Amino acid sequence: MQVLKFGGTSLGSAEAIRQVVDIITDKEHAGKVAVVVASAMAGVTDGLIAAARCAQTGDTAAYGTLVKNMQNRHEAAAAAFLSGQELDAALSSLGKTLEGLTRTLDGIAMLGELSARTLDGVMSFGERLSAALLAQILGACGVPAACLDTRGLIITDDRHGKAQVLSAETEARIKAFFQDPAEPLPLQVATGFIGATKEGATSTLGRGGSDLSAALFAAALGVEEVEIWTDVDGILSADPRLVESAFTIAGLSYEEAMELSHFGAKVLYPPTIQPAVKKGITITIRNTFKPQGSRTKITQEGERRAYPILGISSISSVVLALVQGSAMVGVAGFSSRLFSALARKGINIILITQSSSEYSICFAIVPEDVEAANEALQEEFEREFAGATLDRPVWKRDQAIIAVVGSQMKRTAGIAGKVFHALGRNGVNLVAIAQGSSERNISAVISRHDEAKALNAIHDAFFLSALRSVNLFLLGTGLIGTTLLEQLAKQREVLAKEHQIRINLVGAANSRFMAFDPAGLDPQQVKTLLAGGQGTKPFDLAGFIRSMQVFNLPNSAFCDCTASDEVAAQYEQILNASIPIVTPNKRANSGPYGYYRKLISLSKDRGIPYLYEVTVCAGLPVISTLRDLFLSGDKVQRIEAVLSGTLSFIFNNYDGTRPFSALVREAKAKGYTEPDPREDLNAKDAARKALILARECGMALEAADVAIEPLLPEACFAAEGVDAFFEELEKADAGFEQRHAEAASRGEALRYVAVIEKGTARLTLRSEPAASPFRSLVDSDNIVVITSDRYSALSIVIKGPGAGAQVTAGGVFADILRIARTLV
Repeated sequence: MQVLKFGGTSLGSAEAIRQVVDIITDKEHAGKVAVVVASAMAGVTDGLIAAARCAQTGDTAAYGTLVKNMQNRHEAAAAAFLSGQELDAALSSLGKTLEGLTRTLDGIAMLGELSARTLDGVMSFGERLSAALLAQILGACGVPAACLDTRGLIITDDRHGKAQVLSAETEARIKAFFQDPAEPLPLQVATGFIGATKEGATSTLGRGGSDLSAALFAAALGVEEVEIWTDVDGILSADPRLVESAFTIAGLSYEEAMELSHFGAKVLYPPTIQPAVKKGITITIRNTFKPQGSRTKITQEGERRAYPILGISSISSVVLALVQGSAMVGVAGFSSRLFSALARKGINIILITQSSSEYSICFAIVPEDVEAANEALQEEFEREFAGATLDRPVWKRDQAIIAVVGSQMKRTAGIAGKVFHALGRNGVNLVAIAQGSSERNISAVISRHDEAKALNAIHDAFFLSALRSVNLFLLGTGLIGTTLLEQLAKQREVLAKEHQIRINLVGAANSRFMAFDPAGLDPQQVKTLLAGGQGTKPFDLAGFIRSMQVFNLPNSAFCDCTASDEVAAQYEQILNASIPIVTPNKRANSGPYGYYRKLISLSKDRGIPYLYEVTVCAGLPVISTLRDLFLSGDKVQRIEAVLSGTLSFIFNNYDGTRPFSALVREAKAKGYTEPDPREDLNAKDAARKALILARECGMALEAADVAIEPLLPEACFAAEGVDAFFEELEKADAGFEQRHAEAASRGEALRYVAVIEKGTARLTLRSEPAASPFRSLVDSDNIVVITSDRYSALSIVIKGPGAGAQVTAGGVFADILRIARTLV
């Protein structure tokens, strides 16, 4: 036999009730149901509480409207199933019950008072209405049924609002009601949630108490199973409203269910499990609207799973209390005094943790208990507070508790480490931590603001450990940014299927507009979207950064594809928000040395990736090579490099057959220079790269410390406009021809080389012999020659394309993928 409980959404409309009737009468359940427990229609209990509050303030019109709305909902449901005399009887019964409700509300309005006892009486009307209506509908559908008012069977203490069941008396009364009746009983449709004190005063079992009502009937009647019908597919691995990737847990043990439900898994009311444990009753959670869909079975043993944890739950709003002082240290009975004082006020403690020094105790409670808890502590420890041996309690509000649960955590090494790494990697600060000796639960108190991020980070770490996701925010859709978007669009399916890496483009912006979508923007449509399409906002750098922080997504990353000093100046703020940065923008690392060091230290100290490989030589592995040398204990003696693709092209092709100015014109025509070639020929960009390399070698240099040998006469830089510049450049051709001829006479060729050694950095035009690695360059290639203690006889040579949209964007893409790999 079974006991079935239907929640508020299962009874919330005529369509939903139709599903309930179909379930009760299907082959699986027909003739096997001992009791059906009904909750109030969805929203009705909240409406009743609101009506009582309105009555307390004397707002008769407001509570009258609320009662009328309830009447309309129940009458509409009745009319969908009943007609003629059956409908008349149902409406008459409904009217009498609502008259009783109105009289109670009128009494509250007259007195202007609303006690917890009276509020229990008001709230009971929801279940009394729905159970009576469901019984009448079942009768009309061919299932003999009667409404069972549980106030005569479920007996509680007088803690109104969340009464405790008197188990022995309740079980005896239920057994007596069902045992050897004078005639066969019709199907009993029992009111969930409500009971009565020994004196007969209506009481309630706490929100979700209908689950407990069902378990009490099941335990007393000795049935094999309780089915709890709701609007979700069983108990999920996390709250699906906060974690989209949550999935149904097929089976779990009583202990695991207790842990999950205690820490906020709202599908099951925690006390429900206690009667089931005693009698070994299976509890099954099912979806009314998908009867054949996934479900969760709760049994004594549960079931083995592929994952080391069962699920993650949370309590969204708690207050953490901190009590500390010397009066606690080594004093027997202090904790007993503390928790006894709270117990006398009826305060439930959700979590407790104490330092090993015995100097402090933290405990978490619900916000509405803070005033009473503070009063209890003031009364109990008045002498200690006055003597300053105990600090006044500190109440830390706006906190949440996350709990990682699973029996297979027991004796499995590394679970806590994985939890805390996932949280730390995403910048989630732990305020307090607790773990029971059963090893089934690891709990942590965090800021309420971080709840969703923390749940997603842990869920991904355990259940999607093979799939690594990066939530990307892209700023800059110029040549590099656009090429990166093209590469993302082309490669994302391959990354997901073959490498289990998902790049989710959450936000993108250019200098005019910005757009966001937590579900992901289409990289192929971003360029069009940022032309001012629907859903965009005017670009605002502070607003873009604020949006990244407000979204507060796990595994976020910021990609700066601009060349903006203003954007680079915000890197510190972004890293402080625990958001990794990937950038080809050289401005931060070639700006003031103090800012560069601050960013490097922030990244290192907080474990937040700051990746800028492409700031030097595009996609060539120069910076990573220097870091590897440094980490392995090698010391760089000297770096020689050609760092400008423009200057590389010009001097690689300058063989004396054409004037120098003609090669500059060709480079401009091929797109190797900026529209004004002087921006490349002034060597400032190469100097920035040289400065970055010097700093990576540990040199505390500023931009002004990089010596630049001018390539051109001052008249070239002073010329007004590009045409005038070329006129002046042609006048300098003879000087270049002379230097070329001198070098050629020795079998050498000119190259513009950065040299970093002995704490200095300089850029100089020098002639290179035939055997020089700089003579092997082709077209616009870059080259970096590293001489170190280990590589002194034969230097490390890194050579290849050092510019171009494809290789630069590819290097940025590679850094984004490096962030994904750090999630493992």
